[in-house]
Amino acid sequence: MFATPLLVVLGLLVGVVVWAVAAYNKLVRYRNMKEEGWSGIDVQLKRRSDLVPNLLETVKGYMKHEKEVLQGVTELRSRAKAAKGPTEKMKAESAFGLGLGRLLAVAESYPDLKANVNFLELQKELEEIEDNLQMARRYYNGTVRNLNTAIEVFPSSIIARKFQFSPGEYFEIEDAKDREVPVVSFT
Repeated sequence: MFATPLLVVLGLLVGVVVWAVAAYNKLVRYRNMKEEGWSGIDVQLKRRSDLVPNLLETVKGYMKHEKEVLQGVTELRSRAKAAKGPTEKMKAESAFGLGLGRLLAVAESYPDLKANVNFLELQKELEEIEDNLQMARRYYNGTVRNLNTAIEVFPSSIIARKFQFSPGEYFEIEDAKDREVPVVSFT
């Protein structure tokens, strides 16, 4: 007679433990996916940053009168490379992207530059990197959404609080000007 209630209680305890382990593992999986997503963004940001010196060297010969634009992009690149953590990195990369946009807009004034094969190749590579960066941001933000949802919904929020899982930050555009579609024509 005592065996049946004991078995029920034991069964419930086992069920709760199994659920807690599954919830914990799901949170760990989402956290790792978020980290992987950030790593993908970081790789694309590094590729873009590494491309800029070649782009600047190509442009320098044509843009002798645009020294401040070139220096500005160089400075923004240095700040972006030095930034630590997602929040600081997002802000620095946003400013760096604006600087690159200004550089490409100024390049419009130089027809010989626009026809330069090196410049066209670098521009094409930059465009590819920006496309890859956009995909990496989308993936990262999706993983952040999944992690944040798992942390906030009941009952997994109990496990998240117990094991101190923290929500991720979305990689968002902070400046409204960044949301505008740049008008750049190289024809």
